[in-house]
Parts: sequence; structure tokens; C-alpha cells
Amino acid sequence: MNDESQNKMGSPTPEELRQQVERTRDELGQTVEALAGKADVKAQAKAKTVAAREQAAEKTAELKEQAAEKTAAAREQAAEKTAELKEQVAEKASAAKEQAAEKTAAVKEQAAEATAQIREKSAQAAQTVKDKTPDSVQEKAAQAAAQVREGAARAGQFAVDRTPDPLLEKADRAAKAARANRTPLLAGGAVLVAFLLIRRSRGRNK
Repeated sequence: MNDESQNKMGSPTPEELRQQVERTRDELGQTVEALAGKADVKAQAKAKTVAAREQAAEKTAELKEQAAEKTAAAREQAAEKTAELKEQVAEKASAAKEQAAEKTAAVKEQAAEATAQIREKSAQAAQTVKDKTPDSVQEKAAQAAAQVREGAARAGQFAVDRTPDPLLEKADRAAKAARANRTPLLAGGAVLVAFLLIRRSRGRNK
């Protein structure tokens, strides 16, 4: 039996076998490519998922960092503003104290000058009255002043004997304050007494 008889009986020829092998190889190649494509799709999907997670994590970290920076900046600005306001308040308070001290000093100086002027004028008035007052009138004025002082001393001692201690303390403080300005008062009193005596002596002369 030769090759032709075998072909007639249905056996494949070498050419047919090669074609079958080629077809099988092509089919296997397509199958492998399809499987590889499916595997690649899953890998790509997984890679995309991982990448998305990483991006989300990076974005979250970035947002947290930005929020922390903004919070720190806001706190720093608030601290600077608070320190600035405190400094301004301290400066204003210091300026107000300085102005108040200057005004107080000016008022004290004016009061001292006014007191000195009053004392000087009182002394001048007393000296003028003394110069124009006869000796007899001055003597009477001195006697009257002595009597007034004696009567005041008696009245004071009587008041002291009958006054409670708390009132005595207050009176002592008032007396100290009065002694601080006693020169103008005494001068004014002397002028008044001398004036009254002069009028009285003139009235008698008429």
C-alpha cells in the first residue's frame, strides 16, 4: 500500500498535519493571550486600586499638614495680636500715669505758689497794719490776743475733759492740718483784730 492509497483511505497528509499543528498553535496562542489579557486586567485593576489608596492617603496627609500649618499660623497671629494689644494697653497706661503725675505735680506747685503768695500778702498786710497802728492800739491788740488765747486754752481744756477719745483723735488730726496753714490764719486774725481796734479807737476819738 502506497501513500496515495492511504490518502484515499482518509489518513492526513503531512501538509494537512502541518496545517493542523499551525491551527492548534494559533488557537493556543490566542487562548494564552486571552488568559494573559484577563490576568493583566486584574493586575491593572489592583494596581489602580493601590494607586488610588496611595493617592488618597497622600491627599489626606497633605490636607492634615495644611490644616496643621494653618492652625499654627492662626495661633501665632493670635499670640502676636494679643502681645501687641497688651503692649499698647501698657503704653497707654504708662502714658496716663505719667500725665496724671505731671498734672498732680503742676497742681501741687500751683498750690504751693498760691500758699506762698497768700502768706506773703498776709505778712505784708500785717506789717502794714502794724506800721499804721499806734503803739497803744498794738498793746491793746496784744492784750486782746492774749485774752483770746487764754480763753481758747480754757475752753479747749474744758472740751478735752468732756470729749471722748475718738473725737479727740479726730480733733488732733484737724489741729495738725490747721497748723500746716496757721501762718496765713494768724496773720489774717491779727489784721482783723487790728482793724477792729483801729475802728473802735477812731469811733472814740469822734
